[in-house]
Amino acid sequence: MSANASAPGAQQQRFAAYLDSLAQAAEHADRVEPLKSYCKGLLLPGERKSVEPMAARLAPDNVRQTHQSLHHLVADAPWSDEALLEQVRHSVLPAMKRNGPVIAWIVDDTGFPKKGTHSVGVTHQYCGQLGKQENCRVAVSLSMATEHASLPIAYRLYLPETWAQDPKRRKKAGVPEQISFATKPVIALGQIRQALAAGVTAAPVLADAAYGDETKFREQLSEWGLSYVVGVRGHTTVWRPGETPLSAKPGSGLGRPPKLLRRDRKHQPVSVQQMALSLPAKDWRAVSWRQGTKQKLRSRFAALRVRPAHRDYWRSEPRDEEWLLIEWPERESEPTKYWLSTLPARTTLRELVKRAKHRWIIERDYQELKQELGLGHYEGRGWRGFHHHATLCIAAYGFLVAERSRFSPSASAGRLDLRATKLPPEFHPRGSPRAC
Repeated sequence: MSANASAPGAQQQRFAAYLDSLAQAAEHADRVEPLKSYCKGLLLPGERKSVEPMAARLAPDNVRQTHQSLHHLVADAPWSDEALLEQVRHSVLPAMKRNGPVIAWIVDDTGFPKKGTHSVGVTHQYCGQLGKQENCRVAVSLSMATEHASLPIAYRLYLPETWAQDPKRRKKAGVPEQISFATKPVIALGQIRQALAAGVTAAPVLADAAYGDETKFREQLSEWGLSYVVGVRGHTTVWRPGETPLSAKPGSGLGRPPKLLRRDRKHQPVSVQQMALSLPAKDWRAVSWRQGTKQKLRSRFAALRVRPAHRDYWRSEPRDEEWLLIEWPERESEPTKYWLSTLPARTTLRELVKRAKHRWIIERDYQELKQELGLGHYEGRGWRGFHHHATLCIAAYGFLVAERSRFSPSASAGRLDLRATKLPPEFHPRGSPRAC
């Protein structure tokens, strides 16, 4: 690290320059200072990162006006989340790539436990944070990852069907008219489509079984020319290595000749779990993939080339071969995880394992976004506020990612060389009494 990079005030200057690079996405001059203050408030020390406590930390002598400006920015102002996230990506990605190229796009979702029924998207559903069905809301994200860093570049609330079909609740929460019910995999595909359209550097897509189990999800990725390493559940069916569905029946000479593939009682695909349990001991190898907290992470894996079989009796051609990767830890009574992957046939087992396991990096991101930057602390109930707060959290997190990539690997929220400053005395947000 150079002397200039570590000099007192240097980090403040870099942060100011970073915020200036984001300011154009505010879309109006009176949002620039609140946007900067909001991001700063997220990075300052403090347990709660909702609007009121941040206003108190940012301007203890002028809490009311600061609270009003921050609340207007996050809850009411109609700036574009997509435009700000794009600017964050443009600002942070060059720093990330200094230590290596982008190696993955990671699809994931995260849950926020929430009481009541009025906050947008809240319903009784599976919450990953709690590991069970609970009252919560869930957001889907797409992240870019290098070997050592990752950054969310798209983020959207999953709107349950009960919400999507309730005009009264939609109106009260400000859900945009163009938002209809969509499954999480469909939301993720929309985010990926937008990233491709924006010219984002493509990379293999990583996702867990909630997405990988969807045949249409995998097929759409392949149609777009994206390779993938995605989790699947044990019941997913494949053809054994070297096997394919039966060809179409011979034509009778009358009408159109049959084209659809076939199965019969003796020629059937098997589940990936059945496949794993049938493998001989020699097919399993111990592989380590990264350094853990105390030691290298290591487990047993097997990989083989198979053809996915899901409803291929409605197809005229067999699906292409791809990798089936299986994890079976030595102390477990049966395999624990399965992945399908369209990485090249020459890919080594170690490389397959490293790519499949690289999803952990976004879990680290979410842990920090929630615990240090208050991703789940927004107290409003509306669609706009939920997304604006998350976008600003990601923007603040982007600065940490850039700092770690360039200068300070230990940079974290609450431990930066930043100072809280007041808004200019003459500043008044649109909609405030003094601005009217």
